[in-house]
Amino acid sequence: MKTLTFAAAAALAALTTPAIAQVASPVPTITAGHTLLTVNAEGSSTQQPDLAMFNSGVTTQGDTASAALAENSRKMTQVVTALKRAGIADRDIQTSNLSLNPVYAPPRRLPDGSVEDQPQRIVAYQAVNQVSVKQRKLDDYGKVIDALVTAGANQVNGPNFMLSTPDTAMDEARNQAIKMARQRAQLYASAAGLRVVGIVSISESGSYTPQPVMYDRIMTTSAQRAPAPPVMSGELETKVNVTVQFELAA
Repeated sequence: MKTLTFAAAAALAALTTPAIAQVASPVPTITAGHTLLTVNAEGSSTQQPDLAMFNSGVTTQGDTASAALAENSRKMTQVVTALKRAGIADRDIQTSNLSLNPVYAPPRRLPDGSVEDQPQRIVAYQAVNQVSVKQRKLDDYGKVIDALVTAGANQVNGPNFMLSTPDTAMDEARNQAIKMARQRAQLYASAAGLRVVGIVSISESGSYTPQPVMYDRIMTTSAQRAPAPPVMSGELETKVNVTVQFELAA
């Protein structure tokens, strides 16, 4: 069996490595005297996102743990109510972080510059409550952020743009990758004076990487409200890489 390799394809033994999708036997079998050609190809699909994820919440501080929690609960209730009024459904709001931690007094420095060796002293408590929000109407994102800040949110992180149906984009990229692999196989076969008999194996690896736009950690008051931020969703590129083995014959 003769072998041709294109674009630094992995050795045949590497084909047994797990992949997202694999339709092949560990050791490809072709007709005696035929040639095995390995081709790497990439396909991509570019689409506008239709979904965004972001986190929002409230951090409060009080002299006691109960005071910090009570103030946090009051403000967080306002934040969740504001989200719902802005059109966010209950199913798209999920608690992502809820914590209560002591705040310690800074160590006291002595005249000689050293730090006084004393046990840490708690001076307050800090409560944090954050929710993960799924924004389905991207045109309303600025309005939602404005509503959150008005309601008392002092933490906003995001958005991370996504596709609500990423499989559609993946399938489009797969079709393009296989088409490219076939074209390259035909090119190499023709250059070598051979013809493509068929496909022996296909293995796939892919990536779907949203490009986030960050609007990070808003801290403001109702008297100092910032205008709703302009947010550009741009495009998301879905990529799929395939390794295809073709059987060639004279």
